[in-house]
Amino acid sequence: MALTILYRGPLSSCDYDCPYCPFAKRRDSTEQLRADRAALERFTRWAGTATEHRLSILFTPWGEGLVRSWYRRAMIELSHHPHVERVAIQTNLSYRTEWLADADRDTLALWCTYHPGQTPYARFLDKTVRLANAGVRFSVGIVGLPEHSSHARRLRADLPDHVYLWVNAAEGHTYTDAEADDWTALDPLFPFSRHPHRSAGLPCRTGSSVISVDGEGTVRRCHFVPEPLGNLYDGSFSRAAAPRGCPLAVCDCHIGYVHLESLPLYDVFAGGVLERIPAAATGPGPVALPLLG
Repeated sequence: MALTILYRGPLSSCDYDCPYCPFAKRRDSTEQLRADRAALERFTRWAGTATEHRLSILFTPWGEGLVRSWYRRAMIELSHHPHVERVAIQTNLSYRTEWLADADRDTLALWCTYHPGQTPYARFLDKTVRLANAGVRFSVGIVGLPEHSSHARRLRADLPDHVYLWVNAAEGHTYTDAEADDWTALDPLFPFSRHPHRSAGLPCRTGSSVISVDGEGTVRRCHFVPEPLGNLYDGSFSRAAAPRGCPLAVCDCHIGYVHLESLPLYDVFAGGVLERIPAAATGPGPVALPLLG
């Protein structure tokens, strides 16, 4: 059985202080970090032995995970299990990249975000060059705020043509058609991010082939629906896993709406759903992405 897991443990500390993020510069206590490490190690042990599933795993920590050694170890370990088809993480690339040499780069992938004002542009770009030279799968993105426009254009010009540059619509920001057109020129898939998607009652893969797991092993259909389906470690979640319509009115986050069956994004991102790499951007050469929907 193919199973996609979005894992979010208790970690909520970050080394950046982005003004649009509520977790900026949050500090976890020593006890909180120990709890996060223990939770992640428990999850990694479970995933390593869950050979009845073909697993795809995306780590979505509130903070920055890869500055912590236990996240790097988990990524490396999981990448070498034959039943793990993909292990990916959302990251700001603020760490050294040499550890990636120990991972299976056919399995590991990175969803990278550039945050202007938090790190020198040249440093971030150098990290992407290192990833490309090491054969690591990755996408790069930015939040679509007006003050980020010049940074986004610079990134698109400097990144290899085949590296997908995604743009997230800024939460609470309303875009004029002209502004949206400018962002769409950089990311042809930006229209999917511009407005929340109506989801009430619509079929979604979450809750059946896609689940969310927290540090206690509590399983929910996704990060945005609080109702528990059971627990990962006692297997009770599997009895509640079934296709079902979305109970929310709208879905406005990519890691949620990408799984809606009413949208064509599983075709657009075929082979790269978790790391946000479109099928048209998986090889060398210019990116030519269809605008679907």
